[in-house]
Formats: sequence, C-alpha cells, structure tokens
Amino acid sequence: MSKRTKNRLQLVGLHVFYCGICLIALVPIFYALSLSFSSGSSALSSKLTLINGNFTLENYKAVVTEKPFFRWFYNSAVLSIFTMIVAITFAVTAAYAFSRYRFKGKMGLLKILLLLNAFPQILSMFALFRLLKEWNMLNTRIGLIIIYAGSMCIFSIWNMKGYFDTIPIEIEEASKIDGANDFQMLCKIVMPLAMPAVIVTAVMVLIYVWNEYLFSTTFLLSESSYTLAGGLYQLQANDYSRSWPMFSAASILVSLPVLIIFFRIQKYMVSGLTAGGVKG
Repeated sequence: MSKRTKNRLQLVGLHVFYCGICLIALVPIFYALSLSFSSGSSALSSKLTLINGNFTLENYKAVVTEKPFFRWFYNSAVLSIFTMIVAITFAVTAAYAFSRYRFKGKMGLLKILLLLNAFPQILSMFALFRLLKEWNMLNTRIGLIIIYAGSMCIFSIWNMKGYFDTIPIEIEEASKIDGANDFQMLCKIVMPLAMPAVIVTAVMVLIYVWNEYLFSTTFLLSESSYTLAGGLYQLQANDYSRSWPMFSAASILVSLPVLIIFFRIQKYMVSGLTAGGVKG
C-alpha cells in the first residue's frame, strides 16, 4: 500500500470517526426537536424515538400565546445587547493597554483578574445581593448588566489581548509617522485588524448572558422581569402543570437566535479564538 493511499484511508477514517461523534452529540437535540412537535401523551411513552407520528404545532402555539415568551425574550435581548456593548467597550481599551504599554505590575494585575474569574459565581452571590439591595438595584436590568459586564470583562480582556499581541507594532508606528493620534490609530488601524477577535468575543459575551440562569433568577424577582432562562424554569417548575413537549418547544425557540448568530460569525471563529490564545 502506497503512502498516499494510506494517508487517504486515515483521513477517511478520521472523518467517519468525527461524524459519528457529531451524530451522537446531536441525538439529544433531535429528540428534543421531536418532542417539541409531539402531544403530551406521546411524551410519556416508554419508547425512545426520534421520529414522532403525532405531529402537532400546539406546543409552539402555547408557548407564544399562553406564556409571556416575548416578554422574556425582550428582557434577555436587552440584557445581552447592553452587557455586550459595555463589556466590549471597556475590554477593548483595557486589552489594548495591556498589550501595548509597559507599566509596573501589569502581569500581576492580569493574573489577579484571571484568579478572580476562576472563582465560582455562587461564592459572590450573597455579596452581590447585598450590594444591589443597598443601591436599590434589585429587580432592575441595570444592576444585572453591571454584574454581567464586570464578570465578562475579564474573559474579554484576556482573549483580545492575545489577539492584539499578534498585530505587528510596526503598523501602528507607521500610522503615527503619518500623523495619526492614539484614538485614530485604535479606531482606524487596530480595530479593523482585530475585528475577528472583537466579533467572536462579543458574541460569546452575548451567548453567556442569553443562557445565564443563576444571577437572572436570583436578582430579578418578578415574573415580568424574567429572562428566557428563568422563564424556561417556570415552565417545568410545577409538577402538576409540567409539560415536557412545551418545555422542549420553548427551548428550541430560545436556541434559534443563538444558532443564527453562530452560523453568521462562523468564519471568524477560528481566527478569533486561536489567535487570541497565541500570546498571554
């Protein structure tokens, strides 16, 4: 057997292996999709099947008409978008400063930020609750945006600093020779080059807030202020009114915006994440 044939067989085997892993990972998603189109009685069947004969759209209709789904959607969208804007705005400037400027204690500060991000969220729950209560920000979006933006800034700084490190400093020096100030250089030279990392980091911040459950259900106390995560919990919290087909339908609807955004930015994912981890 020639070396070329052997390499092709290895490549085919590798593709088959990875396709098999993907299919196994997609089984729960296919089952949830099938369950969302099923009636309540078929959901209680002991047979595990991905193809349901009792096709119905009633679960989706019930989620949209009987539950405040669009209110939950609006709350999640507001929190995600404003958190993304605040976190990325601060993270871009901080990451650029950490990447380009030399000052005493820089690496120590970066390590402290990384250490803070390593602690579980639940450890800060009580302290954050007391702070929001003192500032009259409980059950408000602005309080939750501050918490989300503060926690996601650390990840954003580290990821974008690594990408800024890969941009040759000679480009910036050339722009300074042409008369550009620091602000113009950052906006017109550095940001277009760093756009893959900025886009990927921004979307990861948005997805985190979109799916976040712990803080949203703790600091948002009224049903009208629930996010999608809190709303999904309410759909299956009561043993007497629990409907797994409806819950599956709501979960599919919640996942659709994230999937659309992910596929739209897929071309930036590899360069934005791998380049961000080249230098620390």
